[in-house]
Amino acid sequence: MRTSRLLAAAGAGAAALVLVLPTQASATPKTPTPVLKSDQLAAPFNLALNHGNVYVADGGLNLLGKLNKDGSIKVLAADQPGASGVATSDDGRYLAYTTTVTNEATFENTASALHIWGPKGFRVDADTLAYDNANNPDKKNTYGIVNPSQCVIDAFAAHPEFGPVNYPGGIDSHAYSVTAWGDKFVIADAGANDLLLVDRQGHISTLAVLPPQRTVITAEIAAGMGLPACVVGATYGFEPVPTDVEVGRDGFLYVTTLPGGPEDPSLGARGKLHRVDPWTGRSHVVASGFLGATNLAIGKHGEIYVAEFFDGRISVVRHGAVRPYVTLPGVVAVETSKGGQLWAATLGNEEPPAPGTIVKIVNKKAVPVT
Repeated sequence: MRTSRLLAAAGAGAAALVLVLPTQASATPKTPTPVLKSDQLAAPFNLALNHGNVYVADGGLNLLGKLNKDGSIKVLAADQPGASGVATSDDGRYLAYTTTVTNEATFENTASALHIWGPKGFRVDADTLAYDNANNPDKKNTYGIVNPSQCVIDAFAAHPEFGPVNYPGGIDSHAYSVTAWGDKFVIADAGANDLLLVDRQGHISTLAVLPPQRTVITAEIAAGMGLPACVVGATYGFEPVPTDVEVGRDGFLYVTTLPGGPEDPSLGARGKLHRVDPWTGRSHVVASGFLGATNLAIGKHGEIYVAEFFDGRISVVRHGAVRPYVTLPGVVAVETSKGGQLWAATLGNEEPPAPGTIVKIVNKKAVPVT
């Protein structure tokens, strides 16, 4: 499953964004409130905050930009196909962003890369699709049903629309999100199902391969898919599809994943939040039950915010417990500044027409109206 396919299909059906816009005559809100900062976007898949600057990668407008105070977007790089990830080094001297070229007829990704900019015109491009062609890190994973019975094999053969009964990880790359890690960058590759480490010379290595996301096929699921009773109870390993990666306060990496099969609620809320050891590549699930976990942000006190696209909200995770934080239809991105300020971005709609937006989440105690 490729993230581009999810968001291309979902963009037209996202709910219209509803914002509360405080005025001088109103009280400061008691609850988290999205305050509009720009409506000049289309598909702002990721934000980066650094030294008061807000950077955005917009895969609809195919640009890398920076938010101006008046809400307009200063274009830093135009004609960037499938721009989706953006990050800065801690000192703000290096800026990295990702692009992916997708054949819209076949959904095949034909190019994907990380681009790093630095001082004095420094430019480096790291070709992640070429790396996957040469290494295919997730070939060690088996997706689908391991050791299926003949009845299960026949059932899937009769429904080719579901794909093969099992298959190894194949060649694909969709460098979707990126974060700085020391003097390097880490990519969440939604096509290759892995985390890639890229140094400032553009050298790529595999940091971690995420494991298949396993779902037991219930009688209800089998009936909905038109599969026979012999499939009930089988465990299907879906591709993990990492959508974002951030560095936690503990030095570990935190990663959101889509379930790799149907991304909508048809098979339940199966999105997950993983904690990955960057030194061993080992991972474990911190929280689950998300509907379209497309992005995450680390809060000032170690809390983790997760953008749930299909639920139209941002949830917050504390000590593994998940609770809703703020309703935000169409949310695809969430980010925090070093000071703990929470920002988010929403996907634009075709029907009804609505732009993509950048918002700041305000959450303060009420004060008397003046």
